[in-house]
Amino acid sequence: MITSAIIPRPLARLPWRLIFLVAGIALFGLIVLYSAAGGSLQPWAMKQGIIFLFFLGVAVAMSWVKESTIKAVVFPLYAIILVMLIGVELLGFVGKGAQRWLDIGPIRIQPSEFMKPAIVLALARFYELVPVGEIRKWRAIWPALALLGVPALLILVQPDLGTCIMVVLCGVTVMFLAGLPMWIFLAPAGAIAIAAPIAYSMLHGYQRKRIDVFLDPESDPLGAGYHIAQSKIAIGSGGIWGKGFLHGSQSHLDYLPEGHTDFVFATMAEEWGLVGGVILILAFGAVIRWGMRVSANARTRFSQLAAAGLSAAIFFYVSINLMMVMGLAPVVGVPLPLVSFGGSAVMTVMLCIGLLMALERQQRTVSRPA
Repeated sequence: MITSAIIPRPLARLPWRLIFLVAGIALFGLIVLYSAAGGSLQPWAMKQGIIFLFFLGVAVAMSWVKESTIKAVVFPLYAIILVMLIGVELLGFVGKGAQRWLDIGPIRIQPSEFMKPAIVLALARFYELVPVGEIRKWRAIWPALALLGVPALLILVQPDLGTCIMVVLCGVTVMFLAGLPMWIFLAPAGAIAIAAPIAYSMLHGYQRKRIDVFLDPESDPLGAGYHIAQSKIAIGSGGIWGKGFLHGSQSHLDYLPEGHTDFVFATMAEEWGLVGGVILILAFGAVIRWGMRVSANARTRFSQLAAAGLSAAIFFYVSINLMMVMGLAPVVGVPLPLVSFGGSAVMTVMLCIGLLMALERQQRTVSRPA
């Protein structure tokens, strides 16, 4: 916060350090997109900037929402998003071989993006309602598995493996922090390991190809492995300090596919080098650390679990994308939030930040002396 002698008290109570940090990441992302377009605001940087400013306003507005209000609307919102996911299967728009979007009048939305923060809030609310003494009993486990499993399955069949993984990881994080017995997590992991060949055979062809390329990147260097190979070349060629702004050859000469979306980190690292990459990662780390501090200072079980889960959502966004572009994980289509071009990731992350600011504001309101 900053002193209310400078600006009105309601604005002074906003977490300005976080806002400036998030805005700094987004501004850096706009610079990278400007360069990726060959030194032009079109077609990516201008649109991305407008989207970010809009959702920054949404996040700030959300910071005034009370925790009691969030609790009251959690399950209805979860149910609405679940119905929308079912609607995607029945009436959804098909694009790029996937059925992920739903047309509502003039607006086309991707309901699976809303499920990332929604599953965190729903599970946090559920485990707040469960008595502590019953947290390890089966009746405290199967409803959570249903809350998580149904949307995850609906998202997987779209197909959208990356979003499905994100939703599952966010949900599992809340369940783990809620204090569920360890066998709940170890048993499925063991079952997946045993059933891996069967699960592999059930994947779509392009999903199996991604795993094949991840295990053996040189098996198809000019086909499915081309993205990873060019991404590694771009990152490695940047060196310590990078080639310089607007001087990235891999992206400007179109060797790096999707250099403005999933592989935007490679575009950035080629021009800004290791130093730029480390600064960006530290900035994301500071945002996640702020969110975890909100969880640590929480006065209710709901806010504790919700803040940790929302922070984990941002962490998984960043870590999965970085592992993906470095060849440490299969390419699953998870963008780098606030940097990759695309409104979906910006929307999801800013919704998470808005909810975190609301929970943090509630803490300061409660702690303020009468």
